[in-house]
Amino acid sequence: MGVVVAIDAGTTGVRALAVDEGGHPQGSSYREFTQHYPRPGWVEHDPEEIWAAVETTLGELLAGLDQPLAALGIANQRETVVAWDRRSGRARHRAIVWQDRRTAARCDRLREAGHLPLVRERTGLVLDPYFSASKLEWLLTEGGVEAAPDLAVGTVDSWLLWKLTGVHATDPSNASRTLLFDIGRMEWSGELCDLFGVPPAALPTVVPSSGRVGRWRGIPVSGMAGDQQAALFGQACFEPGMAKNTYGTGSFVLLNTGHQRPPDVDGLLSTVAWALPGQDPTYALEGAVFVTGAAVSWLRDGLGIIDDVAEVGPLAAGVRDTEGVYLVPAFTGLGSPWWDPWARGTVVGLTRGAGRGHLARAAVEAMAYQTRDVVDAMAAGGHRLTVMRADGGASVLDLLLQLQADQLRVPVARPVVRETTALGAAWLAGLAEGMWSSTAELSESWELDAEFAPRAPASVADRRHAGWLRAVDRSRRWASES
Repeated sequence: MGVVVAIDAGTTGVRALAVDEGGHPQGSSYREFTQHYPRPGWVEHDPEEIWAAVETTLGELLAGLDQPLAALGIANQRETVVAWDRRSGRARHRAIVWQDRRTAARCDRLREAGHLPLVRERTGLVLDPYFSASKLEWLLTEGGVEAAPDLAVGTVDSWLLWKLTGVHATDPSNASRTLLFDIGRMEWSGELCDLFGVPPAALPTVVPSSGRVGRWRGIPVSGMAGDQQAALFGQACFEPGMAKNTYGTGSFVLLNTGHQRPPDVDGLLSTVAWALPGQDPTYALEGAVFVTGAAVSWLRDGLGIIDDVAEVGPLAAGVRDTEGVYLVPAFTGLGSPWWDPWARGTVVGLTRGAGRGHLARAAVEAMAYQTRDVVDAMAAGGHRLTVMRADGGASVLDLLLQLQADQLRVPVARPVVRETTALGAAWLAGLAEGMWSSTAELSESWELDAEFAPRAPASVADRRHAGWLRAVDRSRRWASES
């Protein structure tokens, strides 16, 4: 049947990946795009540049393939919003990125006005600028985007689907991240659209995560999912209780909770994992950590203590421990389980003897500590993990995965195919087109690369995590609206 190609439009770049019937990569192409920071706490992307990166990577990948293309799938950075004109197909404003905090004060006011219970009940989310609705509201009020009949708004998947096929649609995994989607009824909420002033007519149609939506150059576009849900799918976490963590720009722990929406857990999110045709939706409990791998980029771009992100592993492994140094990378606030948009990045415990290696190790340890914070919140809500499957760029670091196993006290498994976000999008598209018959068949394709068991004494791990919590406390509520 040939190959399925996944478009993985992430936060810093676009990857096109071809996957064969055995679930093995058959080629890829990658392009970064520009990050815009017009003000402190603001993060924007040019939607046209994202689309150009898609065109380039698809062109490069397809030029090197000698197999027929069976389908296209899309995975995308979630919560980032795009507004465009249906007639011209041109973006009306830069995309406002999930990391953007410009609407923090607005979310505070909505919370103070008593709207959180409605939001929590309908969406499973919290009132935070991380999500899409307040960004869309800003575009329509302060961003100069007019709510005209030809206006289309959506997340990056719907923007790319429009450019590929002319169809304005999204899937439930992305819709469930907007603060506008009722995850129980599986439809847009009129109450929440009214609350944020978003015209429902501008929103995309919600379609299953797996199923033909349109065609690009005759090739069916048949799968869509937000990047973290796509990674859960690509990690073959098809059974309730299975969990994954993606160590990317941020880190996202998702736990499959089955076909019933999980009860709300303090500090965590309830979300739609995916929706397959003819089935009830699959739900997940999620902890969203805003900055993990991005902290390594900051060591390179902000401090200049490394020239390439690949240096951080050997540099961190070159010291026995951080000697009490903690880095809390709250550059865009803190996500789960704290939900503090006013937190800011903090380094504590510095002495004259601290050096590059200690800062590098502190950045790596921060990834493990933030993940433990999320898993501890899951356990407090009655959800205990038995194994964690790890993916994303930083999962190549054996040091990180060993630290993670020590902190979680459960094994951490790394798959052979680490581009699980793209793999999940490919699997969703291939399922729709008959390349694979079932999720059971897909499970057989998942291959283990390495597994890390807890090694450090629990008392040592707990003591170091307690120091981390003290550092987090110093980072919280640091900034203000003024």
